Amino acid sequence: MILDDFVSFDEKGLYCKYGDFYIDPQLPVKTAVISHAHADHAISGNNNVYCTRATASIMQLRYDRTAAKVFNIAAFNQSFEVDRVTVTLIPAGHMLGSAQILMEYEGARYLYTGDYKLQPDATCEPIEWVTTDVLITESTFANPAVIHPDPVTEIRKINDIKSNILLGAYALGKSQRLINLITEHSPQKKILVHHKIMPINAIYEKMGFHPGKYQIYGRKLMKVQDEFVYIVPPFTFDSYIRATGVKRLFASGWKNLQVNNQDTLFISDHVDWNDILQTIANTKPKQVWTLHGKGEHLKAYFKDDIFVKILN
Repeated sequence: MILDDFVSFDEKGLYCKYGDFYIDPQLPVKTAVISHAHADHAISGNNNVYCTRATASIMQLRYDRTAAKVFNIAAFNQSFEVDRVTVTLIPAGHMLGSAQILMEYEGARYLYTGDYKLQPDATCEPIEWVTTDVLITESTFANPAVIHPDPVTEIRKINDIKSNILLGAYALGKSQRLINLITEHSPQKKILVHHKIMPINAIYEKMGFHPGKYQIYGRKLMKVQDEFVYIVPPFTFDSYIRATGVKRLFASGWKNLQVNNQDTLFISDHVDWNDILQTIANTKPKQVWTLHGKGEHLKAYFKDDIFVKILN
């Protein structure tokens, strides 16, 4: 039987009272199950954290001693108990170590997707499918008007740019994916990375996911026009607003970060409308609960066929 109150929001985040744990909490808690290492899902200061090894490694890099008091490392597809709930981490395809969280209690299955994507990505574990009674899906782009372009087509835009490129991107996940895409589809480009990205790349490589060919940025290198692509975090990109001798591009799937077609690589690490419909078809839920976005379009689309509940 599906329990309508299996998870609910309070001031600390999404709480499962039957297992007495939070999922990707927004404030420090006693017990947290964390889907992936992006800062809006993985905060510091929790006591007991359950997550993948890659997620723990990145949290420890970013937060050092405050990352968590105790990390409980869980392998993908190996179940463990948190109080009265059986939990299994399933690859989510969003970034290295990202996991969907399958929770089983009294015969019902609840699958929290976290952030996830269906597009191929050689820098992380590909998404895997399990069936569920309740799909708890992020709905960031759950709108029929949002269809993400092919990332290979987007990255190939830089082949027509002969000057050096200053490429803004999030340091964790996006930068590694861009290194791989450029290495594969724009091999004539020479990739430079900001020093803040290097330690993250090291974790990827330790986990067996080598992004591609790159070297750390050097000031002398960028003074030469040799089709360099310098990948930098957003704060550095913004500080180089008056940079000369480079084409400025920003890589993102977020509309509010899009400048225009000439200055943007539209590469998203989230599911679009068609991807969410495919996920529902593959996981076969009886109910869909939405969060991190708007669920109204899914509610209207499925009408009486599948019950859709908007969590927030």
